[in-house]
Amino acid sequence: MSRSRLTRALSGAALALALPVIAVLAHAKDAPAVTTPASAQLDFARVFASPSLDGPSPRELKVSPDGRFLTVLRNRADDKDRYDLWAFDRSTGDWRMLVDSLKLGTGRALSEAEKMQRERQRVGSLKGIIAYSWTSDGKAILVPLDGDLFLAGLDGEVRRLTDSPEDELNAALSPGGRYVSYVRDRRLYVGALSGKTQGVVTPEETADTVHWGEAEFVAQEEMARMAGYWWAPNEAYIAVERYDEAPVGVVTRAAIGAEGTKTFAQRYPAAGTPNAAVSLYVMKPDGSARVQVDLGTDPDIYLARVDWAPDGRTLYVQRQDRAQTRLDMLAVDPQTGKARVLFTETAAPTAWTNLSDNYRFLKDGSLVWWSERDGFGHLYRFKNGQWHPLTSGQWAVTKLVAVDEAKGRVLFTGTRDDVLAPQLYAIDLDKPGTPERLTELGWVNSAIASRDGGTLVIARSSTAQPSQSYIADATGKQLAWVEENRIDASHPYAPYLAAHRPTTFGTIKADDGSDLHWMMITPVMQPGKRYPVFFEHYGGPHVQTVTRGWKGALAQAIVAKGYIYFELDNRGSPNRGVAFESQIKQAMGTVEVADQRAGARYLQSLAYVDPAKIATYGWSYGGYMTLKMLEADQGLYAAGIAGAPVTKWGLYDTHYTERYMGDPRQVPQAYAKSDTIGDAAKIADPLLLIHGMADDNVVFENSTAMIAALQGQARPFEMMLYPGATHAVRGPKISVHLWNTIFGFLERHGVTPPK
Repeated sequence: MSRSRLTRALSGAALALALPVIAVLAHAKDAPAVTTPASAQLDFARVFASPSLDGPSPRELKVSPDGRFLTVLRNRADDKDRYDLWAFDRSTGDWRMLVDSLKLGTGRALSEAEKMQRERQRVGSLKGIIAYSWTSDGKAILVPLDGDLFLAGLDGEVRRLTDSPEDELNAALSPGGRYVSYVRDRRLYVGALSGKTQGVVTPEETADTVHWGEAEFVAQEEMARMAGYWWAPNEAYIAVERYDEAPVGVVTRAAIGAEGTKTFAQRYPAAGTPNAAVSLYVMKPDGSARVQVDLGTDPDIYLARVDWAPDGRTLYVQRQDRAQTRLDMLAVDPQTGKARVLFTETAAPTAWTNLSDNYRFLKDGSLVWWSERDGFGHLYRFKNGQWHPLTSGQWAVTKLVAVDEAKGRVLFTGTRDDVLAPQLYAIDLDKPGTPERLTELGWVNSAIASRDGGTLVIARSSTAQPSQSYIADATGKQLAWVEENRIDASHPYAPYLAAHRPTTFGTIKADDGSDLHWMMITPVMQPGKRYPVFFEHYGGPHVQTVTRGWKGALAQAIVAKGYIYFELDNRGSPNRGVAFESQIKQAMGTVEVADQRAGARYLQSLAYVDPAKIATYGWSYGGYMTLKMLEADQGLYAAGIAGAPVTKWGLYDTHYTERYMGDPRQVPQAYAKSDTIGDAAKIADPLLLIHGMADDNVVFENSTAMIAALQGQARPFEMMLYPGATHAVRGPKISVHLWNTIFGFLERHGVTPPK
């Protein structure tokens, strides 16, 4: 489960090689001038309109293999959700649009499979180009668009690679650039990039439940694994996943639209039910010499990660058990499929193994690996069968950025200096010592790097500055802006900057003595008056909401209406160590509710807070939290808004739910206690229930179950349903309607600012 409004400034970006200094990226020359009057009031209509008040949001930053071009997907000023491909030519110092998504695209409707895959990637609302790949010679770029594939040359010529009624999914170029590959109609296709056609390389199956080259539902939704096939570095082999979802139960999902309803017989692995049967094969690029990888005798496992050794001679597979308390690293012979266990990660008692992409296989045969074995997420080196710690302490490594093997240097982001503001650090691979900080305190930082770590692209933001990105050298020294995004007179947010309210931070104590971090934004307040609170929460694992980063215009628009905006990270949230996070094990809806209660009590103690006007709001897991909070503490919250809530954990998927709650067949009592339906009658305070009627993540049945329970107990409540909307209910107008609905609800129940 992922929070729908989470964004990444440089999502999925990857640099190909070291990059010298480049010129500053100017805003697109053809972008329309901002016409917002300086006296305009910040409201929801402006928050969700174009251009984005956050400024430009570059995605997929890459460097051409020859180092000449810096490329990026940039959103349009007149349509913040549509992305085109731009390139900076270092030889001329000029920016130009390489591919115009409107001119090249056909506007063809995407297939249901691609729509759902985009939902898994959290890019369902984006249009135009959402991904691309450079050819190995740096002369062209593979561009998937509107279900087909195109090869865009730097001279402006575009060659169509596919033209079929079916969508081409998961398109990729082989490491050496000889082949293009993709999935069509559940089978893997491969062809020479120089050719005109591609051939199917996986067997024809009699059952339409069998898929080749795709990641199964839970891998995409919960394991952050979108790939279903993996090229060997030398192009000699491809590792290909095969899964059969025949064992998975069928849920009849109704996608209720404004003018009709479509039903989908969706295979959905609910907690305690069978998963898809997953296997892995290795084959040559033409599909020959296919062998099955030995994944062990237990078929009920998760295929967590697949990687090749740098020399292509070994395939590495991470195998996770169903209970998610054990993770085995398998070393596989690609010629025979035989596997051996290289090492095993075992979860601490009453915890689980968190999956990660923070690892690198090195040319010398060693491995840099992220683990929580000492209670916090840290880096280790596995060499010659021995473990050597690279980082340590009561803080967390949040991302492994790069490993420079030649210089023996490791770059990573972490919370060593401030859990609310990750920084970029460097350590010596052989003699790690104290990490060297390369970024500026007070900013939330993320980074990507060239292969050797010699050139960095750092993205940062603060409470007063939306996301910026810049090129830096290996020491962190800034060389040039990629996107300065300075709030000058031409910036979309400029008319509202004078009214921008500062963010304050603090801590309160949890029942176990833990520090709970909170953040608050207050309106301009008059002495002696008390103000209502818009208390937003998420509460679930793997999401940290309280940071020193840019919160966005939405929070400021809420404050502009006269509300205090407040958030608190409870126990169960990340980056605070295993003991802090794992307290929700088989206990969802307990410690999180208690910690948010502590936050509400703290608010009531403040002289400027109206203790009778604290409204609580959350989406997804946060929606679940709203229901549990209202059930647990009648009268504490003036009103609650539950967006797309899980109401019964037995309705949610295996990998997410069982990780924290266990198997419902083994611990039914834990599920009964964590659900919201049984205590629905305890909800006595005003409730607004919101759900998209085509949600395939937290299926609509979650809300209909709660609706029926409330009606059966004669409990009054309000609801707003969105036909055709999935888990993320959003859009330039829909979002305005949603937020006006929320505050209309609060006004009807007297949760309003003082006069």
